[in-house]
Amino acid sequence: MPDPAPNMHEDSPPATAQGQAATGAASSDTALRAAFDALFQASRADPLPDWPRRRARLLALKTMIRRNRTVFGAAIARDFGQRPQAETDMAEIFPSLQEIRHALRHGKGWMRRRKAGVSLPFLPARAAIHPRPVGLVGIVAPWNYPLFLAIGPLVSAFVAGNRAMVKLSEHAPAFAEAFATAATAHFDAQTLAVVTGGPEVAAPFTALPFDHLVFTGSTAIGHHVMAAAAANLTPLTLELGGKSPALVAPDADLDQAVAAIMRGKLLNAGQTCIAPDYVLVPRARQDDFIVAAKAWVARHYPALAGNPDYSHIINPAQFARLDRALQAALAKGASAHALSDAAPDAARRLMPPLIVLDAQGPLAEEEIFGPILPLVPYDHLREAVAHITARPRPLAFYPFTRDPETRALLLAHVTAGGVSVNDTLFHIAQPGLPFGGIGASGMGAYHGKAGFERLSHLMPVFEQAKMNGAGLLAPPYRHRFRNLMRLLMR
Repeated sequence: MPDPAPNMHEDSPPATAQGQAATGAASSDTALRAAFDALFQASRADPLPDWPRRRARLLALKTMIRRNRTVFGAAIARDFGQRPQAETDMAEIFPSLQEIRHALRHGKGWMRRRKAGVSLPFLPARAAIHPRPVGLVGIVAPWNYPLFLAIGPLVSAFVAGNRAMVKLSEHAPAFAEAFATAATAHFDAQTLAVVTGGPEVAAPFTALPFDHLVFTGSTAIGHHVMAAAAANLTPLTLELGGKSPALVAPDADLDQAVAAIMRGKLLNAGQTCIAPDYVLVPRARQDDFIVAAKAWVARHYPALAGNPDYSHIINPAQFARLDRALQAALAKGASAHALSDAAPDAARRLMPPLIVLDAQGPLAEEEIFGPILPLVPYDHLREAVAHITARPRPLAFYPFTRDPETRALLLAHVTAGGVSVNDTLFHIAQPGLPFGGIGASGMGAYHGKAGFERLSHLMPVFEQAKMNGAGLLAPPYRHRFRNLMRLLMR
């Protein structure tokens, strides 16, 4: 549909299409550039959309998700081989709709001009901050949560008044096709373009001169994206990954900690950028952790080999990567503890959950992105903290403790992109909290007001009063000027 009309009701049907969003057809550099140019020119012709138009775009996005909920879920399940609709509803549909609702509730207020102070020598002038759209936002979404990690940045772009161009992952082709088709039905080519394809499309996409580029993916690819953006001085938001630790303090309730850690780890079979990557646990409680984890898996994923609630690995290459990492650790003396009776099945890309002790090699050094969970024992809490702080700052940190002093110590010493205390993952589902990384885990943050401000230019405006003393600052710089400077610099 065209850019939605301002009076469109929340669940009203889309208007007749008057244009088409760019889809996988934009596979050549020429088509990609044409889609970019249409959006770029529209952003310059209409640089400050009012709230009714922004609201209408958000409502159209909401309608698109609601109407295609099962279509998107089925497409994602095809891409993964198996992923339950319930998991897609919980981890993608629900948080996407929540982001939209939050933006609809607060966006008009975020847009308002903000008064700013004027220093005493410049009174009675006035100053204010005018939030303005940056213009055209590029979004590169990954395969692991292909809907939510496209919609989240898109909501921020729309509420801030921008146009957007989304590149979807070639590793989730069924979803990419479904999303592109839905976008074409709900938005015109001057509002949103959706692009599909592999590296041959991704490279020229990230080299386009966007007003801002949001990339979600691996740290390794993040280096290439940053280099491509640098040629155009394109501002970046990088949502990367890394080894996000969970730390079970000595006072923690072990059963509660295990339940939260396993729930966070096995969602999407561990293919989550903020999944607990490894667990620091008191040495004396290591065996108890394994026993509790086995019991948790038995309760929540019985008969795991045929369990419809357990997701599979996205493709053979990722399955092989995980298997290589596990075999490399075992060859160096690590031990693996199966948490179910299921055997790995490469043909179905089924990888059962494992706990690994004495992990080395890639399992210890690289983001795992799968259902393998290393345990790292410690003897003293400060030893555990030192283990975390000696490594690159993680995207997420999960401390488990009920002791206020322990919590304060951990939060004071560990810097991470985001933190959930006594749970995992849930900080990402709060629209009132910014989501982003730090250092090797990323730069910049979005969601809620943080996303609005990230994809806005907070333009400072100084308005001079009719009666003012600015003339006193002009040459010739003689006695009166020197006296004024002496007064101002006291």
